[in-house]
Amino acid sequence: MDRFDAMRVFCRVVERRSFTLAAEDTGLPRSTVTDAVKQLEARLGVRLLQRTTRHVSPTLDGEAYYQRCLSILADIEDAEGAFAGAKPKGLLRVDVHGTLARHFVLPSLPSFLQTYPEIEFYMSEGDRLVDLVREGIDCVLRVGTPGDSDMIARRVAVLDEITLASPDYIATHGLPQHPDGLAGHRMVGFRSSSTGSLLPLEFIVDGTVREITIPAIVTVNAAESYISAARMGLGMIQIPHYHAEKDLAEGTLIHVLRDFPLTPTPVSLLYPRNRQLSPRVRVFIDWLVKVFARQDSENALC
Repeated sequence: MDRFDAMRVFCRVVERRSFTLAAEDTGLPRSTVTDAVKQLEARLGVRLLQRTTRHVSPTLDGEAYYQRCLSILADIEDAEGAFAGAKPKGLLRVDVHGTLARHFVLPSLPSFLQTYPEIEFYMSEGDRLVDLVREGIDCVLRVGTPGDSDMIARRVAVLDEITLASPDYIATHGLPQHPDGLAGHRMVGFRSSSTGSLLPLEFIVDGTVREITIPAIVTVNAAESYISAARMGLGMIQIPHYHAEKDLAEGTLIHVLRDFPLTPTPVSLLYPRNRQLSPRVRVFIDWLVKVFARQDSENALC
């Protein structure tokens, strides 16, 4: 077995957490799979896997080697596919903010997979800035202005945001008329999981962006909980317009302080600066740009 085949076998053992299942997947005898991993460990001089009678898991060195193997094998597959004139194939790993995934990515995903049937799509959901190389992620989709990093950020959309409150909240606290008159009002606090800070309310007043923090008796760090708390009358919130369309139509939330808008929020796709983009990542990026452009033309973002 050559070195690259041994890498493929090792990756399958890590993913299946089993020598037996990896052998079934690859069509090899279990003894061959075991020997391949042992030979890798001997060549590298480190222990790659922790073995028990019921479980197999990578060591820290094994996890690091697994991530490197994924990158190397992906490059080999993409190089061979390019010369063969084949469509992109292989595992595509992306990390997406949950609400963006459900509103934009997933509804259009069937058409992408129909166009590229040999791509296997894995999506994790989060809003932290993941370590793409260490975690084996190809690219991430994030809301907000990207901070300084060693990644390339490609803007794919700009989201209009609005201020909202429930009818019960307005009945109790009154309808706010101006950001300067928010004494006695409350907000639902939102704590950023990436920075740990409590986000203030933001308004554009006379052409100037003004940040205002008012009391919050409830603070959350997840978008769905943030909206649910507002529906229950626990305070005002600020979210992208697309995420509030159903609540606005049903009257469970009301657009307030309309004359004082928010700064639009960018949506960016980030990928490593020093990594050669594989064909499957390139086609995904191009497809995602078109998805947001189509949604924008259909007024889904306003």
